[in-house]
Amino acid sequence: MQHFLIALAATPSPSPTPSLRPGLSEDQVTPGTWGFVLTAFIVVLTTFLIVDMVRRIRRVRYRAQVEEARLAAETGGASDVENDGDAGAGAR
Repeated sequence: MQHFLIALAATPSPSPTPSLRPGLSEDQVTPGTWGFVLTAFIVVLTTFLIVDMVRRIRRVRYRAQVEEARLAAETGGASDVENDGDAGAGAR
């Protein structure tokens, strides 16, 4: 088993070839200029979409926090008024 592993490690798996196979041109195996331009466009578009989504999620989160604080203030203010009213009625 060890000899097999050494043999695998010693020989390169695909033999490096200095040129393309016969019948292939460089245009058939590389994306070219248009491929690069389209890939760059997709990367930029994805970046803008991610930034926009993060901005929208942050806005929704802040609105929820403000709404919770407003409800807590209304609830806390209402219970303070009720407690003050009860205390005033008992003192009379």
